[in-house]
Amino acid sequence: MEMKLVQKLLIVGLFCSVLPVLVPAQILRDTFIRTSAEDWRVHPWKEYKSIEGKFQVLTPGDFDKAVDSVYTDIGKLAYHILIYNNTQKNAENLFYMITFCDYPPGTIHSDSTELLKDFFDASIDQAIKSVNGELAYQNDITLKGFPGKLWRINYLRGEALIKTRAFMVGNRFYTIQTVTVKDMAINAASDRFFDSFIVL
Repeated sequence: MEMKLVQKLLIVGLFCSVLPVLVPAQILRDTFIRTSAEDWRVHPWKEYKSIEGKFQVLTPGDFDKAVDSVYTDIGKLAYHILIYNNTQKNAENLFYMITFCDYPPGTIHSDSTELLKDFFDASIDQAIKSVNGELAYQNDITLKGFPGKLWRINYLRGEALIKTRAFMVGNRFYTIQTVTVKDMAINAASDRFFDSFIVL
C-alpha cells in the first residue's frame, strides 16, 4: 500500500477515535464530583442491539445517537456516535460511548496487520494530545479473532480518565469508551460495559 494512503487512513482513524472524547473532556471540567459506586444490580442495565452497527452491548441508560459525515481524501465516511451521559450522583462512569465507521474497500481491513499497528499507535498518540493527557497503559487485544487495542488516558491533571477498547472488524472501526474520575478508576461498570460488547 502506498505511503500516502497509509497517512490518509491514519488521519481518518485519529478523527474517529478522538472526537468522542473531546465533548466529555470539556463537560467533565464542571461535573467530575462523584461519591460512591453505583450498584448495577439495583439499577438494571438494558441490552442495546444495533442492526446497522452490527453489535450489541449492555448499557445503564439510553444512548444519544448522531451520524456525522466526514469528507476525506479516501471518500465520504459516515461516522456513528452513541453516548450515554450518566447524571446520577453516585455513577461509576460519567460517560459510556461507542463509535463506528466503515472504510471503503481496498483501504484498510482487519487483515492489514502492518498498517493496523501504525493505525492504532497513531490513534492513541493523538487521543493523548487531544486532551493533554498521559498514557497509563495499552495492550493488544482481540474480539472474535479481530485485532484491537485497549488503553487508558489520565487527564485533567490526573483527576479524570478515559478507558478505550478499539477494534477493526473487517473494514469497520469500533471504539468503546468510558469516562470517569480517578476515585472510580477501577469499577465494575466499565468492565461490564466493555465485556458485554459483541459483534453480530
